[in-house]
Amino acid sequence: MKKNLAFAILLLLLSSACSQSRTYPLELAAFTKNSVSVLIRLEKDNDARYFLSATFTPEQGLHLYSKDLPITGVDGLGRPTLVEAGDTSQYSVKGDLIESVSAQVPEFEPKSLLVYPAGTVTLSLPIDLPPGKTWTADTVKITYMACSDHGCKAPVIRQELAIRIPGKAASH
Repeated sequence: MKKNLAFAILLLLLSSACSQSRTYPLELAAFTKNSVSVLIRLEKDNDARYFLSATFTPEQGLHLYSKDLPITGVDGLGRPTLVEAGDTSQYSVKGDLIESVSAQVPEFEPKSLLVYPAGTVTLSLPIDLPPGKTWTADTVKITYMACSDHGCKAPVIRQELAIRIPGKAASH
C-alpha cells in the first residue's frame, strides 16, 4: 500500500512539473574565445515575444565595437559585435538587434569606429520560433573583436554555434 501511495505521489509530482510553463531565459550555448565569454539564451518578454540574446563579457580592460560597424570594420579597424541567425535557421528574425548599452564615439581616430564601454554587452535578436512542438537543432552566428588601449585580440567573425531551439508549441 505504501509503495502504491509513493508511486502515485511521484506520478503526480512529475505530471505537475511537466505541465508547468517553461522558465525563461533558457541557456542555449556558451563559449570563450579571444578573451571574451559569450552566453546565448532564449528569452521571452511579457508580450510573449522571443529573443535570442548574446551576452558578451570581455576580460577586464577590453572593449567591444558597435553592432552598427560594417563586417570588415572601419578602414579595416575593429569588427562589429553581432548575433545573427545561422544560414539555414528554422527560426525567423523579426527585427533589428537591440543593444543593452549604447556605443560611444571613441577618443581616438577614426571617430566613426564606435565602441561599447568596457564591460559586458548584451545584444538581443527578436525572432519567431519555428512551428511545431519539438526541439530543433539549429545555429547562431557570433561576431566580435575585443581591444584595449594597447592592442586587439584576433576577431571572431560569424562563428557558428550549435543550439537547440523549441518549436512554438513546445515553448510555453
